[in-house]
Amino acid sequence: MIQNTNTVRTAKSGIDLYLKKIFTLMFGAVAVTAVTTFLTIYGGGISLLVGRGGMTPFFYIVLFGGLALSIWAQTRAFSMKPATAALLLFIYSIMVGLSITPLVWGGLAVNPASILQAFIIAALMFGCMALFGYKTAKDLSFLGIFLMMGMIGLILVGIISMIWPLGSAFSTIVCLIGVLVFALFTAYDMQSLKRAYTFGGDDTMKNQLAVLGALHLYISFVAMFQYILGLLNRD
Repeated sequence: MIQNTNTVRTAKSGIDLYLKKIFTLMFGAVAVTAVTTFLTIYGGGISLLVGRGGMTPFFYIVLFGGLALSIWAQTRAFSMKPATAALLLFIYSIMVGLSITPLVWGGLAVNPASILQAFIIAALMFGCMALFGYKTAKDLSFLGIFLMMGMIGLILVGIISMIWPLGSAFSTIVCLIGVLVFALFTAYDMQSLKRAYTFGGDDTMKNQLAVLGALHLYISFVAMFQYILGLLNRD
């Protein structure tokens, strides 16, 4: 009985440390993104991203470069050192910080309070969905294919909107769908990360998984923030 109790305590301590690594990396990346965005705005770097005729070529390089980096990093997550993967996560967070700068800059111009409001709402939704994904006994794996299709659809709509601007009503619907998709992604990823840990593996693999999990949760949090901010600043 004592041995079983010690085993349970050791397992709980292990998963607690694993989750601590994930959220430390994730919130560290969020902090880097926030600092990057506000330094760019208040340091006069907005002109690098927004020109008189719209977005500059540099904006598109950062936007699509960040997307390519995130996809590449996910496919190579288990073939690189955890420290290298963590470095790529923070490089990616800088690129995201630059790419969301025009959105935040516009929010500051229209309604400065919306930035804090969007962050608080996103944080509350993220926390609730992460806790749900960790605690629920319901298998959420069936959501995977639908969430992936939804995310691809949102990316395609985002690219199309750069060429043909969307109407206000349609944009609102897209933002609502975006919030829903990434809220569900948060719960889905939390359950997947918990299960992945219980499957075992050496410390290196668990550290690699922690960085990958931080990346997934970071993407969901930032995406929810963007879509919520978009909703708050609808015309």
